[in-house]
Amino acid sequence: MSEVIKLFSLQIALIAVVLVLHTYLGLHIIRRTLIFSDLVLDQLAAFGALVGVGIYTKFAFSDSNVLAKLAVHFKYASVGSYLLALIAVLFGSLLLALIKPKTRAIPREAVICIFFAMALVISLLLTDKLPNAETYVSTTLSGSLLWVTWPLVIVTAFVYIVLLIFHYILRDKFITLAENPQTLQNEKLWDFLFFTTQGIITVLIVPIAGVLLAYAFLMIPAATAAMFTKKWAKAVLIGWSTGFVACVLGLGSSYLWNFPYGPTLVLFLGLFFVCAMILQCLLSRRNLNSKG
Repeated sequence: MSEVIKLFSLQIALIAVVLVLHTYLGLHIIRRTLIFSDLVLDQLAAFGALVGVGIYTKFAFSDSNVLAKLAVHFKYASVGSYLLALIAVLFGSLLLALIKPKTRAIPREAVICIFFAMALVISLLLTDKLPNAETYVSTTLSGSLLWVTWPLVIVTAFVYIVLLIFHYILRDKFITLAENPQTLQNEKLWDFLFFTTQGIITVLIVPIAGVLLAYAFLMIPAATAAMFTKKWAKAVLIGWSTGFVACVLGLGSSYLWNFPYGPTLVLFLGLFFVCAMILQCLLSRRNLNSKG
């Protein structure tokens, strides 16, 4: 039982840390209607990790000791794997910042969806050449919270705090990017910095949470909060609180009924979002009745 409590506390600590920045960035994405941008970066991070798996699979048992030792560093969730994922998301961040249609006939979101489809397809093509391909596809989609350790929580917390400080110092620029981008000089540069921040947290969370849960962390708490307030600080607090409670209940359910972590947490986050929509509708109806 002590091992279960230890693992449970590790997962709760990690979720508590990641939800703060994910909710804040998610608010930016919702208010800028860049809904699928995170999926692009999530999938590119997964692709980078899969490239590492390919390197490990090909050379780990090579006759060359040098290649075999090098290949170990690219094993899934290793340092080399994270590095390849970071390179992939930096490339994706650059594309998202630079390629922006100048005509209203093609919405920016359409371009982003095409990028996501390409990232997904290239990942599937890569895994098709790997042994046990189904396992790798499932892992990148669903993740594995069983890999969570205190060193990983500490490193993640440190990186997230640095990124939060970065966004706090430059908050006027990023909020202007979300609310009045036409008044901001060097818009593409700030776009790249925003997407790079988003990409860094993606690299950290995808190997653990998987693409689906990483996307849910970013979008669902922010979308829940956006229904009740337009104030940034209040929205982050609402999103973090509802997301944290939903994830704790999801973790508990996954332990009790032996459900996979990622899909269970996504389901509970989604249920909280649906409940929030119902509550918002009831509040709106009550306000209308009171005015009438």
